[in-house]
Amino acid sequence: MSAQAVKRVVIAGGGTAGWIAAAALVKQLGPLLDITLVESDEIGTVGVGESTIPTSRRFHQLLGLDEPTFMRETQSSLKLGISFENWTREGDRYFHSFGQTGRQASWMADFHHFWLEAQAQDFGGSLGEYSLETQAAEAGRVEAGADARTQYAYHLDATLYARFLRRLSEPAGVRRVEGKIARVEQAPETGFLTALVLESGERIEGDLFLDCTGFRALLIEQTLETGFEDWGQWISTDSAFAVQTEATAPPVPYTRAIAHQAGWRWKIPLQHRVGNGLVFCSEFLSPDAARQQLLDAVEGKPLTEPRLIRYRTGQRRKAWNGNCIALGLSSGFIEPLESTSIHLIKTAVTRLIQTFPFAGIGGAQVERFNAQFRHEMEGVRDFIILHYHLNARDGPFWERCRTMAIPDSLAARIALFQESAQAYQASDDLFRVDSWVQVLLGQGVAPRGHHQLARMMQAGELDQALSGIRASVAHAAREMPSHADALARYCPAPRQ
Repeated sequence: MSAQAVKRVVIAGGGTAGWIAAAALVKQLGPLLDITLVESDEIGTVGVGESTIPTSRRFHQLLGLDEPTFMRETQSSLKLGISFENWTREGDRYFHSFGQTGRQASWMADFHHFWLEAQAQDFGGSLGEYSLETQAAEAGRVEAGADARTQYAYHLDATLYARFLRRLSEPAGVRRVEGKIARVEQAPETGFLTALVLESGERIEGDLFLDCTGFRALLIEQTLETGFEDWGQWISTDSAFAVQTEATAPPVPYTRAIAHQAGWRWKIPLQHRVGNGLVFCSEFLSPDAARQQLLDAVEGKPLTEPRLIRYRTGQRRKAWNGNCIALGLSSGFIEPLESTSIHLIKTAVTRLIQTFPFAGIGGAQVERFNAQFRHEMEGVRDFIILHYHLNARDGPFWERCRTMAIPDSLAARIALFQESAQAYQASDDLFRVDSWVQVLLGQGVAPRGHHQLARMMQAGELDQALSGIRASVAHAAREMPSHADALARYCPAPRQ
C-alpha cells in the first residue's frame, strides 16, 4: 500500500483511548517514534467506561505501572465479576466470575461436566460454590497484589485514568497539542492522511494516524468514509443515561447489572463514589422515563446531572483503513454489559505494537489486523447477545430479544451446549469456557447431556472430591480481608 517509512504517529483525540495508545506506544517503542496527541479541553469525552476485566492487569504490567499508585490516583476499587440480576426473569440472579471454577481434573472434560454428573445424582451444591471469586464477592472479601489468589479487575474513574496516563506519557516523550481539528488533509493520489489542521492554523503532519475521536469518528468515517456495520437487529439498546452518586455503603467487589423492562442498569462502586447508568432501547422506553427511572433507582445523592448518551451498536467495516487506525468508540461500539470497551482498546494497541509498520504499510498486514479486529468484535457481540436472547421475561422488548434470529456463530455455541454441555475458547477468543458456562447456565440453559467421565469414579469418590473443593474455596474466601480493608491497606485514595 505504501513503502513510506512510518515514524510520525499522530493520535487524534485524548480520553481513555487516546492516552492508552500514547502510553503504550511511548513505553514500548518510544525511541523509534515521534508521537503527537491532539486534543481539546473544550471537547468532552464519553468517560463512563468505568469497569474493566482482568486483562487490564496484564496490560498495566506491560506499561510498568505501579498498581497501588494507579489505583489511588484513579480512585479504583476491585472487581471479581458481575452480578446479573433479573435477566432470566424477575427475581433471578447469577454471578459471572473471573478465575477458574473448580479444578481441571482431566483433559477429556472440563470441570462443569463433573459437577453436572453430581447434579444428576442429587448432590454437589451450586456451581458458584466452586469459584473462589464468586464466594469472595458474595462475602464482600477480596485480595489485591501479586500474591492475590483471585483473578480481579478494576472499577475506575475513566476521567482520572486518562489524566493518570497523560502524566506518565508526556514526560516519556509524547507531545500533546491543545486544539480543535478544523480539517484533515489527504494525499490526492493515495487518499492517505497527511496532516491535521487545527483551528489555530497549526498543521500536525504524520505517517500513521490513530482515530480516538469517539463516536464522531472524525478520521476513519467523516474523512475516509470507511462504512459502518450496524448490529441493531441483535442488540437493540441505543441509549444510556449515566450519573455519579455519593456512596452510601462500603464498595462491593463486583459490578451489578440489573435488567429492567427495556434494558438494564449498572452500578459500579469506586472508592469515592458510585457510577450508575441505565441502558435502554428508546423504542420501548422514552428518554424522560429512562432518566426518571434511573434517578428513582440510585441510592446516594447525585453528584452530577444524568447525561444522555446515544449510540449505535456495530463496527467499522475496517478498523485500519489506509494509514488510519480507529481505536475505541471510533472503531465501533458494543454496549458495556461485559465491561469490554477498555479491553478492546488495549488489544488493538497491543496488536499494533506487535506488528508496527516501520518500513511502510502493507496490504497483508492491514488485512490481518482487520480480520483480528472483526473476530474479536464478533466474539464480544455474540456473548452480549447471549444475555438478551436467552430470557423468560415478560414485555415486548424481551420478547423481541427472545424470538429474534441470532448470528449463526452464536446459535452453534448454544446448540452445542444444549446438546452436550460442551463449551470452548478458541485461541483468539476473549471469553473463557468458565465464562460461557456460567452465563449459559445462568440464563437458564439445561444441557440434555454431559461427558460421562465422572461415572468411572468409585462410589463416593466424586462426592468426596467436590466436597473438598467446596471446603477449600470457602476457607480461602473467609481468610480474605473485606473489600474496604483491602483498599485501605493497598491503595487508599485521598478524599475528593
